[in-house]
Amino acid sequence: MTTQAQVRTYEVITYGCQMNVHDSERISGLLDEAGYQPAPEGDQADIVVFNTCAVRENADNRLYGNLGHLAPVKAGRPGMQIAVGGCMAQKDRDTVVRKAPWVDVVFGTHNIGSLPALLERARVEQASQVEIEEALVRFPSTLPTRRESPYSAWVSISVGCNNTCTFCIVPQLRGKETDRRPGDILAEIRALVSEGVQEVTLLGQNVNTYGVEFGDRQAFSKLLRACGDIEGLQRVRFTSPHPSSFTDDVIAAMAETPNVMPSLHMPLQSGSDTVLRAMRRSYRSTKFLGILDRVRAAMPHAAITTDIIVGFPGETEEDFQATLDVVRESRFAAAFTFQYSIRPGTPAGEMTNQVPKAVVQERYERLIELVGELAWEENKALVGSTVEVMFADGEGRKDGATHRVSGRARDNRLVHVTIPEGMETPRPGDLADVEITYAAPHYLNADGAVTNVRRTAGGDAWERWHEPDTSPASVGLGMPLRRPEPMPPSTSGCATR
Repeated sequence: MTTQAQVRTYEVITYGCQMNVHDSERISGLLDEAGYQPAPEGDQADIVVFNTCAVRENADNRLYGNLGHLAPVKAGRPGMQIAVGGCMAQKDRDTVVRKAPWVDVVFGTHNIGSLPALLERARVEQASQVEIEEALVRFPSTLPTRRESPYSAWVSISVGCNNTCTFCIVPQLRGKETDRRPGDILAEIRALVSEGVQEVTLLGQNVNTYGVEFGDRQAFSKLLRACGDIEGLQRVRFTSPHPSSFTDDVIAAMAETPNVMPSLHMPLQSGSDTVLRAMRRSYRSTKFLGILDRVRAAMPHAAITTDIIVGFPGETEEDFQATLDVVRESRFAAAFTFQYSIRPGTPAGEMTNQVPKAVVQERYERLIELVGELAWEENKALVGSTVEVMFADGEGRKDGATHRVSGRARDNRLVHVTIPEGMETPRPGDLADVEITYAAPHYLNADGAVTNVRRTAGGDAWERWHEPDTSPASVGLGMPLRRPEPMPPSTSGCATR
């Protein structure tokens, strides 16, 4: 009688931005290719990978808290491995293993593709492997992927950032901007569409400077227009642009390309010119508001969202009032608001004029209240209108209790839809026109007419994803299925670089 080796399982835990979410899809794809399988929900995985963020302090605290909880689990589970990657790993390097010596692998933002080989080296040598590259080894979009959605996909167009914002550590961790060639991006999108994807989000630390590396200042607007020529691609989004380099050719491309959605995330950070100068943000509030005016002139129904930091060092009550004034004038559909926290290694972290926590909290609460009021007013203006919704998995946490299905309008607003009795429930990825009957600050309800329901290739793809797998289960040893790329020799017993 022979005994087959049990397939090792993995779980990827993601903190931070959309770029990290997309990187986690790459990490999952690499582990799939190496012979591992995703751990069933509720089961403890044999390999746990944390893809980390270095932007906010709570991400650090969450990581080390979770690592602490896993220490006794790992001690009682021979062969279990823990890996830490992403921006915080790139920043902290050896600190991760010093604080949590039970971590097996630390890898950075530039060498995601090395993870399977590092896990195997750690297993064989029974020693932690810390490997950080200072520059991009391989553009992540060339790596295998396990996508989170069959009908919607992230597509990286660039990595890195050439800006020097004083509060941000990302350029130090992601490096200078590196751009993919337009043909490679469009080829990836066409391949995704052929698999049933009908919505893509173009990703970059600063998407609208795309092309700087190969000398084409209008490369991003050209890319948007080229996306309009891809048959079957229903929706195109992008995040995040930077106000200093947001140009009118991009606005025109958005307005004139039917599948580019009328939604724009435009980070404000502060409405005070004094604070913007201290942040080293190369625009002022007048320029920011001018961009919004031109966007709305070209796309009157565009929904605009933003990021705002409260309590940046030196922020006075007058500065904060300037932010509130810009928020009122901007009338954002939503705002992602943050209380400033010191990030070691950033110029702002060394400023002596830090704002007291109690002051920051009070200002933050005022901002949250204003943003909610304005978003609610903007949403109430949509009651009685008809919008196109693409239904989606996981958007409505209460759908089962409310007998609704949820999705996103073209402007990216969340819409909960009541399906009339006798009508077949649309699948995630399908499209329909719905009548908005109720507005809340953060969502819309559509309890009226549901018309023009379209079964889509995205819905078909979702259906295929959920068909029972009748193929025989494959069994592997958790070893790479292909020869790993050559890796430089370690400079110490822990492969510390």
